[in-house]
Amino acid sequence: MPSGSAGGDLSATVLETLFTQAPMGLYVFDEELRIVRYNTAARGVRGLPSDAVLGRRLDEIAEGFDDPDLVGLCRQVLAGERRVRDRLIRGRSPGAPDHEMVISVSVFRVRPGEGRVLGVAVVQDVTERQGAADRLDILHDAHRAIGTSLDVRATAEALAEVVVGRFADAVTVDVLDDAVRGAAPAERPVDPAVPLRRVAFRSVNDPARRASSGELTTFPVPTPFTQSLSDASPRLVARLAADAPWLAADPERARRLTDAGVHSLLVVPLVVRDSVLGVAGFYRHRDPRPYDDDDLSLAEQLARRTALSMDNARSYARERTVATALQRHLLPRTPPELTAVDTACLHLPGTAGGGGDWYDVIPLSGSRVALTVGDVTGSGIEVAAAMGQLRTALTTLAVRDPAPEELLSCLDGVTRSLTRDAGDPVTASCLYAVFDPVTRVCTAASAGHAAPVAVGPFGEPLAFEPPAGPLLGTGRGGYEALRVELPDGSLLALYTNGLVREAPDARTTLLRLLGQPDRALRELADDVVYTLMHGQGEDDAVLLLARTRGLEEDRLAEWTLPGDPAVVGTARRLADHQLAAWHLERLAFTTELIVSELVTNAIRYGTGPIRLRMIRDRGLLCEVSDGSSTAPHLRHARATDEGGRGLGIVAQLADRWGTRFERRGKTIWCEQELESD
Repeated sequence: MPSGSAGGDLSATVLETLFTQAPMGLYVFDEELRIVRYNTAARGVRGLPSDAVLGRRLDEIAEGFDDPDLVGLCRQVLAGERRVRDRLIRGRSPGAPDHEMVISVSVFRVRPGEGRVLGVAVVQDVTERQGAADRLDILHDAHRAIGTSLDVRATAEALAEVVVGRFADAVTVDVLDDAVRGAAPAERPVDPAVPLRRVAFRSVNDPARRASSGELTTFPVPTPFTQSLSDASPRLVARLAADAPWLAADPERARRLTDAGVHSLLVVPLVVRDSVLGVAGFYRHRDPRPYDDDDLSLAEQLARRTALSMDNARSYARERTVATALQRHLLPRTPPELTAVDTACLHLPGTAGGGGDWYDVIPLSGSRVALTVGDVTGSGIEVAAAMGQLRTALTTLAVRDPAPEELLSCLDGVTRSLTRDAGDPVTASCLYAVFDPVTRVCTAASAGHAAPVAVGPFGEPLAFEPPAGPLLGTGRGGYEALRVELPDGSLLALYTNGLVREAPDARTTLLRLLGQPDRALRELADDVVYTLMHGQGEDDAVLLLARTRGLEEDRLAEWTLPGDPAVVGTARRLADHQLAAWHLERLAFTTELIVSELVTNAIRYGTGPIRLRMIRDRGLLCEVSDGSSTAPHLRHARATDEGGRGLGIVAQLADRWGTRFERRGKTIWCEQELESD
């Protein structure tokens, strides 16, 4: 059997060569997990005497590589219960304690012929491969975490969250103060005297610590930090020696680095489009590995990602500041002229600047009017910006005619969203009141705001104190409204705390000053300021005076109609007769069409009874009410559709239209402008 002998010799030769020349470690062990044969050419056992390996267990020869589960896994492999493939173990060999190695261990069982079961462990050095994979994992996590917030500080914190404990033992991020505030980035080189704001600091020694938001710093010259800021190039300090020349220029930072045991660091500028935003520092003191060129390349990629996200945040902050500053100047200068109220307003800026006080007079449907004042907590440009946003949101909500308590609940949600966007808590007080000149009823709700002062037409005090609910932005809700009937000529005073903060017993003083029905509103407003304010206050102050006036009976017409299609013609005739009484015959054609469509819509889709109301104010208002709370839907009918054009016709004929929901049912209203004589 020559061929068989040749094959056996070849197998033995190959096997012997494998165990003496293969680059990976091969270890054969028995049921006791004792090594019975091994690859003498494998890294880590070269030159070792055979008695230092043979007869020992795998975990006994792998000094510096601790895997408590490996022995148990090997037993399961011998029992045929499982196989181990590419299990990664990190450690440091005794010969190179500063160099971390990653080895891959695979274990399988063999049974030569009918002999005993043996185990084979294949060990490979995969340090470089795993290092590249670790860097890719860090980059992947960085791309997911960095840039999710349009905020410079949040972006820096995201970088720190990704790298600390994996790539660095500590990290610092310093950004030019102008860039933090939204100014255009500086062209390189950066003057060393330009202050930088510490926006992130994280360390494995104190993971909960964050950078102080107000901490400003400059770097003495010359150091790796100033050099990187100057030429926009990174610096690698592989081995930080105590006598490094640049430490003498910055003894305070040198002391901190020495006390922390930092032995290696990277200094990487944050550069975007050839402009320098700041600098990031990566430090190692617990991890004994020094930084190398591969680490520097990774740090540069992380810095580019961070700088780009910071530049986006800076641009957004600048745009938001400009936009909201404009909103601050959009406070109403002259209140609109309305039938329901005469008004006078004063806004007095405080010394702090950028206050959050606002006021508004908002015309509503049915000749009603909304009166509101509010105050965002704090001062500064951010507070003024929040005020502009809140006032815009309130105006948008008001024209949809919700009840005052419902409007405040919605505005509370808007305020909480501002808190999430800005990163800092935003709270505000607000008083919102709606006066109806038809019923002479004023309905008001308060979100932590001072109650209005009310006096009657002869100067007598009126009880009008709506319950003060929680501040906007707290998310607690629970606002309640108060309804009070105000005789014609009653006076309401809405104000913010800046007006009365330094005045003792301010409400009594207000009642006394406002109890003069013959004085003009502007004079009364000035008297209040002269009496209550002693010099310019720190906070803004707002005063809104409103004298109520009910709608005259001859300006109102109202009918109740049954829910019968036959009444549509009756409704048109009633409207036509009323227009003749008001000498508005020129509006007869369009008004009849509007009334016909609204009444038909209420009969078809609503529930009876149906109420038709016409009001002659500064415009001609037509309102149709029914008992259904179903919202109307305006759609554009196609040429082949047989219906669906009613509200479209109303929208085309009227200057304004909308829907107002009430406690029971709804009202669809529209307004036509009256040409002035």
